[in-house]
Amino acid sequence: MAGSSAPTSDADLVERVRKLQPLIRSHALRTERERRVTGEVVTALTDAGVPRMNVPRRYGGYQISVRTQVDVLSEVSAACGSTGFMALIQAGCAFIAALFPDEAQDEIFTGPDVRVSGTLVPKARARPVDGGYVVDGTSPFATGCQDSDWHLLTAVADSGGGPPDLLWTAIPMTELDVLDDWHVSGLAGSGSNSVVAHDVHVPAHRVLPLGPLLGGSFPSRRNSADPFYGMPVLLLFCAWTAAGALGPARAALAEFGERIHQRGITYTIHEQQHAAPLTHLQFAEAAMKISCAELLTADFVSLIDARVADGNPYTPEERARIRAQAGYVARLCKEAVDLIGSASGASSLRLEVPVQRAVRDLNALSLHSFVNPAANLELYGRVLSGLDAGTPFL
Repeated sequence: MAGSSAPTSDADLVERVRKLQPLIRSHALRTERERRVTGEVVTALTDAGVPRMNVPRRYGGYQISVRTQVDVLSEVSAACGSTGFMALIQAGCAFIAALFPDEAQDEIFTGPDVRVSGTLVPKARARPVDGGYVVDGTSPFATGCQDSDWHLLTAVADSGGGPPDLLWTAIPMTELDVLDDWHVSGLAGSGSNSVVAHDVHVPAHRVLPLGPLLGGSFPSRRNSADPFYGMPVLLLFCAWTAAGALGPARAALAEFGERIHQRGITYTIHEQQHAAPLTHLQFAEAAMKISCAELLTADFVSLIDARVADGNPYTPEERARIRAQAGYVARLCKEAVDLIGSASGASSLRLEVPVQRAVRDLNALSLHSFVNPAANLELYGRVLSGLDAGTPFL
């Protein structure tokens, strides 16, 4: 893999990625057609240092602030939603890999540019054997797996009478098969194929139990005292997916601002769309929705960064609120882009016009089980009403 010099500042990393936008944008249609991010873009993101954001510093990583990660990932997503989604999943999985036992980290992070994919869909089975587990089964939605070195595959293991244990198992991609089954309408270029394990032996040091992790405990001795890795991974996922929503919404708004000066509104008196009062209302409402989404994101990202600094625990209400805010960010961005799409005319249906892709990508993102706005609002409402959240995934 190509190397990457460390950024001189957080702003430097953001600027590196911003300079890649023309390249990423020019490959967006090909990315969608090939159903995976192109090799040229994967290499460019690697050279810029994007996969290093959550890699421990001792391996050459950056451990960049959450605020900067949101800025970086939203810039990638603005150029191509699928590429942004792949980048956020790989950045997130690098963070999770840093929670594994130190012996596993030494195997995974053989270089700072290693790419890690993963899922939290427990479809495979893990059978205990001497020294570890044997994993067998199919794991869907493995975003970016074809361009990853390792995969964090979620498997279900028999706990011996109690509820089954959920395990993240770190497996080299060379030991997994990839199915050609990613045929979808949104985030179509993210390469979220299914991966298959055929009786793969996973040593015990490459297993991360999900239950203790959700409770704030993980086995890495080197990282256990580092506040950076004390951040709850599920709340970080809220930040990463918010970036995946903000990027396409901002890009669609900018594109709309250009298109309205290039066309009229067919079958009306408006020969110039930008002069029509209807356009003014549509433009302003979409802009306000995106601004609200930005403010919500800034609010909960500031809370996450503050907790890194002060070390105070999250309350259940704070955790539920962050999930609700992230889901609401996705809803606002989707509503803004749906409005822009409906105001862009039939010519915007052409595949080479980015706005239609943004409409489909944000619809797909909003359907993600952890992002889904309605489900997250219900969860937050339960907590506000004095009830248990009803899920450990906070």
